[in-house]
Amino acid sequence: MQYATMKLQIQEDRIEKQIHINAPIPRVWRALTDHHEFEQWFRVKIDGPFVVGQTSHGQITVPGYEHVKWEAVVQEIDAERFVFAYSWHPYAVEAERDYAQEPSTRVEFRLQPSGDGTLLSVTESGFSKLPADRLPEAFRMNSEGWSDQMENVQRHAEQNS
Repeated sequence: MQYATMKLQIQEDRIEKQIHINAPIPRVWRALTDHHEFEQWFRVKIDGPFVVGQTSHGQITVPGYEHVKWEAVVQEIDAERFVFAYSWHPYAVEAERDYAQEPSTRVEFRLQPSGDGTLLSVTESGFSKLPADRLPEAFRMNSEGWSDQMENVQRHAEQNS
């Protein structure tokens, strides 16, 4: 199976990544917004469907990170513009730390037609608001993490078309 090259751009306050997926937009949209499909490629167990304005709770299933709780407030699900966005506390992996009082970042997925497939873009922004002791590691880990997750969603959408 042939995979497209991923484009990476990192700016001071944001991580931006894009990947071409050999699947139609409706297929990729379902992979992003259906919580059962999201669970599979993101490697998280979520308590229910995504609902704008509500917090989605779950548990990470990545080996070595099973202790990490997943919480994201769904900000936007726009099926006409193909935008799915949530806010969360990036790289919140320390069980003893209370992240609730910290600022969150915004994760935004956008889909566009691209040849016979879909261009998926993800932008995570708001890192500059994080506490100084967390900023560098959260940025580094999420930058690496989004590289992996873009490949995961690409594989998932292409293999389950």
